Amino acid sequence: METQIKKSDFVLTPYMKSNDIWATYQVLNTVVPYILLWVLAVKVAPISILLLPPIIVLMALFSVRCFSLMHDCGHYSLFSSKKVNRCVGFVLGVINAIPPYAWARDHAYHHKTNGDWERYRGVADFISTDEFSQLSLADRQSYELLRHPLMAIPGGFFYLAIQPRLTLVLGIYDLMKELFTCIKRDAGAGLSKIVANHQSKHWQTAAEFWDLLLNNICVLGGAIILCHFLGAGFFVSVYSLLLTLSAAIFIYVFFIQHIFEGTYAHKTADWDYLLGAIEGSSYLELPTILKWFTADIGYHNIHHLSERIPNYHLEACHNENIHLLSNVKTLRIADMLDCAKFILWDAATDRLVSVASFEQAAIKTEQEYQLQPIAVEIK
Repeated sequence: METQIKKSDFVLTPYMKSNDIWATYQVLNTVVPYILLWVLAVKVAPISILLLPPIIVLMALFSVRCFSLMHDCGHYSLFSSKKVNRCVGFVLGVINAIPPYAWARDHAYHHKTNGDWERYRGVADFISTDEFSQLSLADRQSYELLRHPLMAIPGGFFYLAIQPRLTLVLGIYDLMKELFTCIKRDAGAGLSKIVANHQSKHWQTAAEFWDLLLNNICVLGGAIILCHFLGAGFFVSVYSLLLTLSAAIFIYVFFIQHIFEGTYAHKTADWDYLLGAIEGSSYLELPTILKWFTADIGYHNIHHLSERIPNYHLEACHNENIHLLSNVKTLRIADMLDCAKFILWDAATDRLVSVASFEQAAIKTEQEYQLQPIAVEIK
């Protein structure tokens, strides 16, 4: 940056105060229309299946807003009470089939390390150019394919619909294996002690396990009930499309807020949190209607300066501090596909690069090496 800006230069504290009335209004104007759209979908389906797509798209947008509000609850910023944030966040998580407690922990780590690409490799677990150069051709092609923009569609469905269920099953399977192993080794081993000492790779704390378990019970139980009343074919098809579309949207939104040309992508040494927030987070300029559905998460630079600022104060805080944000990257929807090509981290230059530019640089380096004059010793 041209001048040394400190976090204390920003006016943030007045915007960190939660407004419970406004937060309640936001939850109601999101969840109630979402439920009413489900009722509308049930009513119009027998009339004409062609009426369903626009309703599903609108439901997906409300689902995205549910996710954004859950995200605020995970930061304990939407409401003033931590307990209320936990409870409301759980309900919003059930709507999107995602356990919010473990998600919030992972997301908090992202905030603590944003811009430090040695510790956090972005939404798609990117690798460095050195690591990429060691891959076989098939592995390189697989790496590119899995990070293609269209992969957000099946990837989004897996992320919401399958992964939380699979995590619970695998975690319980590991726990049962350990139980049988311990009992076989020591028949007198106490069940409660074994469970208490169990270290799971699928959850870090008991609270995360209970959040995961209760989320699965609510999601699967709710699905069974709705399949009974609405019909399994109708509910599963609509809900699957809804989860897929909403997940793809917020994956794209999150992606573009950190993955772009010139983003702050530093090594751990000399990494700076403030630069990670200002230069490693974009300002996503959206149409007014999309700003509402995403709960102003486009002001992502402000959000990273202080995650305790609730979504309904982000725009005002952005405007208050706009004179300090000249180095923030402004992006629009049209920039999304262009940003999607930056899937490699060049540790030598502290920047993100595309596979094409990396391969071109490698070819150029090889050509320059081959053209070097050969010193001939004349005797």
